[in-house]
Amino acid sequence: MQKHPMPTKCPVTGEALEVTRLECPSSGIVIEGRFQPNEFALLEGEHLEYLRLFIKVRGNLKEVERILGLSYPTVRLRFENMLKSLGYEYEEVVETKTDRAEILAQLEKGEISVDDATKRLQALKRR
Repeated sequence: MQKHPMPTKCPVTGEALEVTRLECPSSGIVIEGRFQPNEFALLEGEHLEYLRLFIKVRGNLKEVERILGLSYPTVRLRFENMLKSLGYEYEEVVETKTDRAEILAQLEKGEISVDDATKRLQALKRR
């Protein structure tokens, strides 16, 4: 019997489908319940193919660029879109001068201790 890719969305409503049954073809054992597939199992077509290629080239975006014949910014955008679809959004927090200035102003006014100011300034650098 030919196997088809697992659908992830209801063809009528577009909502996520639930995995409720697992079966072992050789023993005939059936397990029923509500199962949560991992995030990779829920990737759809283009994102899944991109992930496969990304893994195949061991995460080398330049190699993905070469194989797909796309520009690096396009390859990078596809990578970011795949990450978003997995729920791995990364928000880069950049230290602003006002964050630093606010901490120093609080220190100068005596609102925070030197130790507290040091910790806050170091936390800004780690972001």
